[in-house]
Order: sequence, then structure tokens, then C-alpha cells
Amino acid sequence: MPTVSAHVAATLARHIDHVFGVMGNGNAYFLDALERSTDVGFTAVRHEAGGVVAADAYHRAGGGLAAATSTYGAGFTNTLTALAEAVQAHVPLVLVVGDEPTSGPRPWDVDQIALASAVGARTYTVGRADAAATTVIAIEHALTYRVPTVLAIPYDVAALEAGPVPDAPEPRAPVALAPRGPFAERAIADIAVALAGAQRPLLLAGRGAWLAGAGPVLGEIADATGALTASTALGRGVFPRSEFDLGVTGGFGADGAMDLIGAADVAVVFGASLNQFTMRFGALFAPGTRVFQVDLAPAATHPHVGGYVRGDAGVVARQIADALSQLEVHPGAWRDSAEAASARSYEPGDDFAADGRLDPRSAAARIGELLPADRVVVSDGGHFIGWANMYWPVASPDRMVMVGTAFQSIGLGFASVPGAALAKPDATIVLTTGDGGGLMALADLESAVRVAGGRGLAVVWNDAAYGAEVNLYGLRGLAQEPMLIPQVDFAGVARGFGAEGVVVTSLGDLDRLAEWVRTPASDRPFLLLDLRISGGVIAPYQQEIIRVNS
Repeated sequence: MPTVSAHVAATLARHIDHVFGVMGNGNAYFLDALERSTDVGFTAVRHEAGGVVAADAYHRAGGGLAAATSTYGAGFTNTLTALAEAVQAHVPLVLVVGDEPTSGPRPWDVDQIALASAVGARTYTVGRADAAATTVIAIEHALTYRVPTVLAIPYDVAALEAGPVPDAPEPRAPVALAPRGPFAERAIADIAVALAGAQRPLLLAGRGAWLAGAGPVLGEIADATGALTASTALGRGVFPRSEFDLGVTGGFGADGAMDLIGAADVAVVFGASLNQFTMRFGALFAPGTRVFQVDLAPAATHPHVGGYVRGDAGVVARQIADALSQLEVHPGAWRDSAEAASARSYEPGDDFAADGRLDPRSAAARIGELLPADRVVVSDGGHFIGWANMYWPVASPDRMVMVGTAFQSIGLGFASVPGAALAKPDATIVLTTGDGGGLMALADLESAVRVAGGRGLAVVWNDAAYGAEVNLYGLRGLAQEPMLIPQVDFAGVARGFGAEGVVVTSLGDLDRLAEWVRTPASDRPFLLLDLRISGGVIAPYQQEIIRVNS
């Protein structure tokens, strides 16, 4: 007879196609049922945090509901940083875990419900009679609120016979939020009138616009009004016409592009939270710019917003486009005179910095020239995130996966690779990570090499330090010794995991990357580039942080 764990596995399997995690006492029966009685794939990682990270990246690169699993106690606590990141990033994910028995906690048990709640995740605990129904509720919650849920299986319940798996109801699909009522109608009309009369209109889109499928209609609005366009770091590629796009806003943006954004007289923001980095700590728009925002948050998320509409970015964009069609619009010459392509170019850097080590700007630019077009960039957190975001453009938001930035964490990079690799099975997966975060995540270098194989490339920005801390606190005179890392030979470590490792101390050493790209993926190894870069070249976004904190 099927067990409680089998009920969970069978019900969850109707809504997912892959699970990532580490097997332990608390989830052994669940994984057994998953392997024996479903078509869902399972990829083992080497750290429980990596299971959640891989599932998170799988969702960001491929969409749909994500799934991960771990055991109870220490296995569950290992997931918490990755779980907090997924909460902050609004990732619909179900984490199946073991839990304390119904008779009460053992010495090695912890209050998992409280811990999950502390990072923003709700827990649903299955019983012998309701495992399938509870699984559906957890799925529905994750999809409706775009947030991880924890699905707990008590240890003494996991293997109990529960009878045939019932036909549990389908979870209710979330419905796109459409603004209604006279206040919303007036706000939408105000946006349309403002765009129609603008001389220098700007449209800014975030990942919410991508998730809403708003790209085509945003393109219509831009064409109708002569607007320039820009995106957040997680929204790049939303707009259909790159010749009028200024690229990424905020600290990752090019100076020329940011100057143009500052000249906008009307800016309409779709599906972007306008966090401090996107807004350049309040300096993105000029004081005279009329800023409107369309988002799902209960209210405007930045004090510079003068008009707000709560609703799905695609739905509201369609309403704005329809309203514009009823107005007389005379686009100005700003769009054609702005030369967006040249405005979004970055400094090329020098071959070497003043200390004789590689200039990360020139290394990033050269790598960007060599990378295959069909790529997904996955990013750990750290000072280095500026280089990939500036110099390695991607085709769409699902091809820039930044697991860690929402929760301001590092050490989640290597585990992102298998998730992205399985979500995009034909693309090259490019990891950008630092030496500090790389060391934290090292266990799942094995997972990256095993799953991505010849489609995987890791770039380690190795400055022998925690660069962000050196830049922010070392420059203030704080003791730097705790901020430093002994020079690690990541290339040698990579070879130990079955990859090819290359130490890069000059731009000429990147010729190996050019050869690797020309070789069919089936005939090449996972490649790790150990870039010995200078810590003295500070990324522009980091310079903004230093300025604000000075």
C-alpha cells in the first residue's frame, strides 16, 4: 500500500518535473516514492542549501513551480539562507522536509515551523489522512503568493500506509490582478496623458514585467510615444527594440545611459520594486521627472513615485496602450537623437591595474566577446557582480539568474549551475563568483561539474579578499586582515572535481576560453577560469555604496 510519503510524492509530481536536494533520514521515504512511482527527475546536490538554490535557479531560468528536499534538524537548518533568498526573490517553491515525530521533539529536532516563519516561509504539515490535500494547499500557496512553502512530513508518519493516492483537487491558478474602479481608471488615464505629452518619455521594466509577458505591449507603448527604454538587472531584454534601449539602470548602468534617464520628463515603471540599487540611492531620476509605477505591491515602493497603479504589469500596460490610442500623440525627437547604443557602452579598462594584476574590466570585456550567444549567466553575490552585469549582456530576464542578491548573501553560486543547466538544456551556463563565495559553495562545484558538464563555465574573480568589505570598510581604516583570503588555486581545485582549471593572469590566457567555445559541448570539460584580478579596481555600483555610506 502507498505510504504517506508516496501520497506527497505522487501529488507533487503532478505539478513539477524535477526535485533537487540531499537524502537523509527524514526524506528517505519521500525520495524512494519519487524514484519508484513518478516520472519526476531528482538531482542530488552536496549541501542542503544547494538543493534550494538549484531549485530556485531552475525556476528563474525555466519558470514553473520549483521543488527541493532535505531531512529534518541540521539538514533543514542548512537550507535557511537559501530559503530566505527565495522568499525575498518571490520564487514559488515547495521544500519537502522531514520533521520531528508527532510524539514530540527529539534532542536533535528544532522548531522548524518557527524557523521557516522567521525567514518568511509558511509550513504545512501532512498527516496520515490528509497528505495529498495538504500537498495541494502548499502548492497553491506557493503559486498564489509567489513564495516558498515548507511541506513537512513527521518522522513517525512518513512510512505509514495511507491507502490509494486520492484524486486531490487541482490548485487554483493565480489570476492576473486587474485594477478596477474609478480611481484606477483615472490613474491609468493620467499615465497615458502624461506619456502623450512628454518630450522625453522613458519606460523602465523589471522582472515583474517579464513574468507578466508585458514585453510586446510595452514595445507598442514605446513606439507610440517615442520613449527610450531601460530595465532593472533582473528585467533586461524585456523590450523588443534594442536600438532604443539604454540597458540596465542603477549602479550597473553606463554613465551615458544614466545621464539620459536623468533627462527624462516622464518615466513609467512596470514590474520593478525600485530598490536602492536600481534607483542609484535616489539619484536615478531628476527632481522634475514625473514618475509613475505599476506593480503588485500594496502601494508605491519609492518616495519619488508620484502616481501608482496596483496591477499586473501586462494588464495595466494593455490598458495604457488602449488609452493612448484614443489620444493625439506627437512623439518628439529624443528617441532618434539619443544614440542609445553608444550611451550604454562601458569603460574598456586596462590590461593590468596599478598593482600588476588583471584589470577586471578588461577581463570582463574580453570574456563577454568570447562567450557564446546562447548563454545563461548565473551569479553569486559579492563585489564582482558588477562585471558580469555590465559586460555580459543576455537575451532575456530568464538568462540572468542572480541567486543571493535579494537576501544580500554570498556562497550560493555553484549550486545555481545545475538548476539553470537542467532548465536550459541547450544553453551554455556561465557562473560568475568570487573567491569568498566560491569557497563557501565549494561542495557543489561537484554538482555543477556533474550536471552541466561541457556546457558549464565558472569564472572566479579571485582578488584574495572579500572585496566588498575591503572597499567599504577597509577604505575607512578598519583592520583589513579579517577581510583577506589566502591566494587559493581554484584551477587546481577544479581539476580535483573533474573539470579543467585555467589560471588567468593576462588577457592572453583567455585564448583557452576561445578554444573551449569553438569545441562542441560533448567534447569538452566543465571549465573554470581562475581570474587573478586586482582588488584596486572598484565597480561603479560599489562606488555608489561607498559614496552613500561615507
